[in-house]
This record gives sequence, structure tokens and C-alpha cells, in this order.
Amino acid sequence: MAAICASIVFLKPLASSDQSATPYLEDKLFDVQDNTILLVVAALAVILPLVSIFLFKNRSVQKRIGYLSIIFSLLVIVAASLLFLNAGSTLDKSVEMSDEMGLYFPVGAIVFSMIANYFVSKDDKLVSSMDRLR
Repeated sequence: MAAICASIVFLKPLASSDQSATPYLEDKLFDVQDNTILLVVAALAVILPLVSIFLFKNRSVQKRIGYLSIIFSLLVIVAASLLFLNAGSTLDKSVEMSDEMGLYFPVGAIVFSMIANYFVSKDDKLVSSMDRLR
């Protein structure tokens, strides 16, 4: 679910403007493809939860990758917000900018990654308690 929420950032715009301006808003939409750093960070935010699924035998690495996916999802939000505010500060006051749904989906990815890390640590405790019984 975290990977799905993070991948929606590639489909939905992060912000929109009523006039075309600045390099980020030439098409009146600010999306992930407008900045290469944001594109790389968003791609990592999608790939890391997918990789974490297949590391079920190594729970400690799975938890670390989960924490990394949370960090990269936060970086997507912070980088997009900073670029959005920076682009807005260079525009005329007559240009109206608004945030779009794509800016909020990384929050869902963070929540799902936190839930996944909670259950991975819960599984780790269960396995360690079963090892003590043997």
C-alpha cells in the first residue's frame, strides 16, 4: 500500500497554476517530472517498499528499509513543498497557485510504512518468543 500511495505521485500533479510561468510551471502543472532530484527521491520512495516485501526472511533489514522509505517519502513532501514555494515566490502576485492531490499521497505512504514497520517488529518479537520456548 505504501508503494501504491508513493507511486500516485507520478500520476497526479503536485501543484497547479492559472498561468504558465517559471520552468516548473510551463504547462501550468507542477509534477514530479519537473525536477530530477524530486524524480529520483520519489522513485526511491516507490522502490523501497516494494523491495521490503521480498525481504521477509531478514526482518532487521526489512525494518531499516521501511524506515528509509519513510525518510524518502518525507523528502518528497519537503522537496516538493520547497520547490512549490520557491516557484511561487518568483511569480507575480496575480498568478494564483494551488496545491493538488499528488502532494498529499506521500503522507499515506508514510502511514502505511509505519504500519508495516510496526507489524514487522511485532513478528520479530513473536519469532524471538518462540525461539525461547524451544
